Amino acid sequence: MNFLRALILFVLGSATLLQVVACNSADDQVTPFSDDIMFAEADQIPPQGTTIDAGFDSEFGFAEEDEGIVDDPLEPWNRFWFEVNDAAYSYALNPLAKGYRYVVPDELRRGVRNFFHNLLFPVRFVNCILQGKFLAAGVEFSRFVGNTMYGFGFLGHFNDAKGIVEVTDDEDFGQTLAVWGFGNGFYVVWPLLGPSTLRDTIGMLGDSALSPVTYVSPWYASTAASAYARFNTLSFHIDEYDALKSAAFEPYSAFRNAYIQLRNEQIRE
Repeated sequence: MNFLRALILFVLGSATLLQVVACNSADDQVTPFSDDIMFAEADQIPPQGTTIDAGFDSEFGFAEEDEGIVDDPLEPWNRFWFEVNDAAYSYALNPLAKGYRYVVPDELRRGVRNFFHNLLFPVRFVNCILQGKFLAAGVEFSRFVGNTMYGFGFLGHFNDAKGIVEVTDDEDFGQTLAVWGFGNGFYVVWPLLGPSTLRDTIGMLGDSALSPVTYVSPWYASTAASAYARFNTLSFHIDEYDALKSAAFEPYSAFRNAYIQLRNEQIRE
């Protein structure tokens, strides 16, 4: 019942927000991509040498053939929360994550990461199917069965050693909407959650409805589990965040452009 209620609310909310995007797409303005290639989140770092193919035009009129193009009408809001999030990282999350990394062995942290990755199997599996990636969905299913039966979710990418198939990890509903033809909408920075777009925000709602962690009761236990999973992942990328941020001439623009570039790359895979 809770799942159906969440799913219904998600569908209604998605339809409303996407209609807003369609109505306003004709008046959209874009922000050109800069030469600074940074990353958007601590656990999302674009591969070196990443390029964006031309010819991706969404039905909403967002011309994404140029790298990193996205409307940013909420820039004052976004810059404010970018600074707040960065301060929270610099003065709280960074020292805590360094202490956590120092105390907790690497093997244990990797096991925790693999456990949550395995737990979020429904998100990736359903989105693979929605994108028509049936082979990838089959591989995701075999991984889930292997990790659950033989490693209680801690093994990681079970059965990948033979290289039977190369499959894209971490498919999400934001990518599914892009495959279906929906454009980014506009850029937005959320408190604590970090950079996103209208499309990816809707995608997060869809993924939340599919995530088993969402249905953990009470609600604060679910929130704590999600926060810990993100914090554990952060512990693997602390040095990368610091190095890339220090190299950015204008961090806000660099992080925004790199987030869009990274998402475009993930969508094409």
